[in-house]
Amino acid sequence: MFSPYYAWARRRAQGGLADPHDHCAVNVALYGEPRRWAMTERGRGKLFRDATTLSIGPSALAWDGETLVITIDETTVPVPSRLSGTVRVRPAALTGASFALDDAGLHLWRPIAPCSDVEVELTKPALTWRGHGYLDSNRGETPLESAFVRWDWSRANLTDGAAVLYHAIRRGAAAGPDGPRRDHDERALALRFDRAGAVTPVEVPHRVMLPDTLWRMPRETRSDRPDGMRVAATFEDSPFYTRSLLTGTLLGQDVDAVHESLSLDRFAAPWVQAMLPFRMPRLR
Repeated sequence: MFSPYYAWARRRAQGGLADPHDHCAVNVALYGEPRRWAMTERGRGKLFRDATTLSIGPSALAWDGETLVITIDETTVPVPSRLSGTVRVRPAALTGASFALDDAGLHLWRPIAPCSDVEVELTKPALTWRGHGYLDSNRGETPLESAFVRWDWSRANLTDGAAVLYHAIRRGAAAGPDGPRRDHDERALALRFDRAGAVTPVEVPHRVMLPDTLWRMPRETRSDRPDGMRVAATFEDSPFYTRSLLTGTLLGQDVDAVHESLSLDRFAAPWVQAMLPFRMPRLR
């Protein structure tokens, strides 16, 4: 959804429509040591999918009914190196739930498996990891930047499941980025998931403003207390997107949470679009 080539193709196409199947990529990011990034876009000829398999170039995702097996075979950027191996995601349960992020229902978020066990076995670079993880999907019928100004999302592991927070500012908001906003311009979700797949809406009362990143990206979340969350690490800091690790209190528990902030105004800016091919090369 962050492809500059797709954005350029839409601008060239009659009616603003372009073939999304001609703009596909597998994104792999490793944080820590070693740090690696791969997100190579490929065309329709390198795409295959059926009911259980999605292949994009040499990488693939396959569902066997119990485990999602992700086979990675990519080249990193900006320094070329191999990134290969296997990730196995084993959901504790599938929720079957989906949520509209806009009034028209054109953008749907589906928390497929908020509680999952994950095994990572990479050969290049050589590393293994086991822990908990998360699987979801976003589906939209219009470009994100035409529907939203920005959003924040986070997922925290709980002792009995997981919590997900979603806060989106929809396109057409009357206020500026730092001013007051009308409630009907926002879409806020606070959901608790147990390991059996049950979904429960919850109230998280306090909005917490987090420090801006080096690119001056604003970040916010919610917590049980006004000062109940802090940024423990910033994994990804770009002009329009940031991914962070938060620590604090949520739903009465001490938690670590993966947090993302996305600015669609920044993503659509010409200077950002010109930078994206350096992180996202394209192969036919």
